[in-house]
Order: sequence, then structure tokens, then C-alpha cells
Amino acid sequence: MAAILIKRQRPRVEELLARYASVIGRDFPGYRNHVYRTITYAMHFLGNDPECEALVETAFAYHDIGLWTEHELAYLEPSEAVALADNERYGWGLDAEALRGAIHWHHKISPYHGPHERVIEACRKADWIDASKGALRKGMSKDAIVQVEEAFPNLGFHDTLLRLAKDYGGSTLVGGIKVTLGIVKW
Repeated sequence: MAAILIKRQRPRVEELLARYASVIGRDFPGYRNHVYRTITYAMHFLGNDPECEALVETAFAYHDIGLWTEHELAYLEPSEAVALADNERYGWGLDAEALRGAIHWHHKISPYHGPHERVIEACRKADWIDASKGALRKGMSKDAIVQVEEAFPNLGFHDTLLRLAKDYGGSTLVGGIKVTLGIVKW
């Protein structure tokens, strides 16, 4: 694979996330960097195909948004709903099924096969890389992961997920079980 392309500014992402900055609150910097890391990985898997960029950026801006908009640990469907509603409201013209799929399947354990496979699979692998802090590389080089993490530091994002699991689930254990049952797909 070619060297990883790191875009430190993505105007579309900034515009999309700005709408939800007050809802995300203190968790915003960590979530923003998570979004940038996952986009960077997914776009690398897609050969930085400009035809996929708007969809990937939008999917990742919204992929976890239900954690904050709905205070839900089973946040995939709420995140999909917000993304699809905004796609319609703002007239972005993104393929609704591809957008929904990229969000819905991003925690799938095994490879995704089906409609929009190329982009959904790239997003799935990208989120697993970041969710595991690079322990799962999905074909990405260690060096590329280090470069991306240096460009977009964690800023406590994974700690935020643990805190939200405890806050919304009543305890870290119960919240962790709810998250697993609510978002992990086989």
C-alpha cells in the first residue's frame, strides 16, 4: 500500500460536527479526532477515491452521534436516523443505503459482504483499528497507525466511551454488556 495520506483539515467534517458540538460538549475534541482517524484509515483502504470521500466523511461524523443525541448505548440505529434525516434535510444527495450501511455495520466482527461492500468494509476495518487503538490492524501498517495517532491524538476518547457506558448503563459492567449487545454485529 502507498503511504497514508493525512488530511488535517476536512471542511465537510468540521461543518457536520459543528452542528453537534454543543450536544457532544466536553467530549467533542476526542470524538472529532476519532472521526478524523477513522476517515483517514477508511480513505486509505479506498485508495483515497474522491468519489467515496463525502460518504465516508459523513458516515464517520455521524457513526457514534447517538451516544450524545439519544444518550443510548445501542446507538447505531439512532446514529443512522440522525445521519439519514440530515442527508435529506440538507440535500446532500448521498446514497442513503450506503450511508446507513456504513454506520450500521461499522462494528461488524467479520467482513461485510453485500451492497456497497467496498465502502462499508473500509469503514468497518477503519473503526476496528481505532477502537482497538491499533491492536487490530486490518492490514494497516504499524507505522501508518502511529502517524495517524500522532496527527490526531486520542484526547481521552476511549475513556469517554467507558464513562458513557457507566453513565448510561448504571455501571461499567452493565453498560459494557449493553454496548456489546446493542452495537456488535456478527
